[in-house]
Amino acid sequence: MKIEIPSLDNIRTAAREFIRATDIHRVFAFYGKMGAGKTTFIKAICEELGVRDVVNSPTFAIVNEYHSELLDGPVYHFDFYRIKRMEEAFDIGTDDYFYSGAPCFIEWPELIEGILPEEAVRVELEEMPDGTRQVSIEA
Repeated sequence: MKIEIPSLDNIRTAAREFIRATDIHRVFAFYGKMGAGKTTFIKAICEELGVRDVVNSPTFAIVNEYHSELLDGPVYHFDFYRIKRMEEAFDIGTDDYFYSGAPCFIEWPELIEGILPEEAVRVELEEMPDGTRQVSIEA
């Protein structure tokens, strides 16, 4: 499935489409170059899920936990950009998060692919030459 984001003005619409098209209680691995819009899109998804917390990339914390009013439970947001060893991912208890049944949004999953759940949904963000973003979802 593909979702086009023509501009930031349309990102919340794209986030709603993403939520409708997926089983939101999954692990989502977001791939894309630096600046492709991974954090911005995850933020829009969280806002559509009723997250009132400030959503930002957990670059130094590795994981942020937000509360979703819509789901009445947690949403986990990971950024593995700065990890040096796979053990760092294990040390924060990724299995507990990944198998919790709560949505898990992962930035830079290529650094931990060996421990991603087999059923993780691959989400690719790509900036097109005209500046639009294309989101490809592979379940």
